[in-house]
Amino acid sequence: MNPYPRAIAFMLWSVLSFTIMNLLLKYLVDYPTFELVFFRSIGTLVLTTSILSVQKVPMWGKHRYLLVARGLSGATSMVLFFASLNYISLGSAVSLRYVAPIFTAVIAVLFLKEKMSPLQWLFLLLSFSGVLLVKGFDPSIGYFGFILIMLCAAFSALVYIIISKIGTREHPLVVVHYFMLIATLVGLGGMLLDYVPPKTEDLLWMLSLGIFGFFGQYFMTKAFQIYNAHLVAPFKYVEVFFTLSFGLFIFGETYTFLSLLGTFCIITGLVLNVIYKYRTSPKRLKLK
Repeated sequence: MNPYPRAIAFMLWSVLSFTIMNLLLKYLVDYPTFELVFFRSIGTLVLTTSILSVQKVPMWGKHRYLLVARGLSGATSMVLFFASLNYISLGSAVSLRYVAPIFTAVIAVLFLKEKMSPLQWLFLLLSFSGVLLVKGFDPSIGYFGFILIMLCAAFSALVYIIISKIGTREHPLVVVHYFMLIATLVGLGGMLLDYVPPKTEDLLWMLSLGIFGFFGQYFMTKAFQIYNAHLVAPFKYVEVFFTLSFGLFIFGETYTFLSLLGTFCIITGLVLNVIYKYRTSPKRLKLK
């Protein structure tokens, strides 16, 4: 039986889980950022700790410096993303956060001495042109919100590089566990300085952030485990379509044609780059 449809299904469940989490974040946006970070992280932390304990997997791992670096960069990216929702629309925030591969490519070329073909630069230029369109033609995006979401994408790029360094040397849940532990501590520290007691009806939604976040991460991991990541990863960008649609119908967000064109350019450039990297990878060429 071909595992590809199952991998796509897992990725779409992941996308749906993350989309619901993003919608809850937008609904709860009036609460302090660090308070939301704490509740989003503590729920997932409880689940990862429980699963690692049941499976008897050492939760502290072996490469602790890399795991801590991944946790710190991930927590910083999370704080910046949550904060950006106070200043820009949900759909644009999710779209712009996905430009992280542009930062990853630049970091890889400048510091890791990796090489990129002219065609890859063209794809990334297409994505960058989309960023300019979204920034220029989405009336909800101010300069401060734009800076926040770009910094969020930059730290996400750092996360990708650190995870690639970790590779398969650590259990995936151990990596998530460190991320959630550090994010919980960061959220708790900030929450001690700025805390708003949640309304009774909002407390359930706050606790749900971690649950949907966990399943989003879990289903995405399953998708990558059972099929080639390069063929599954493009389906993750469906999250942008989901988020734009729900933002439009639930929160009444509006988007200009040119800002939507920008989002299309961002996703198209990133997907083409993923496909190109897969088709030209040494592993694939060896299999031909």
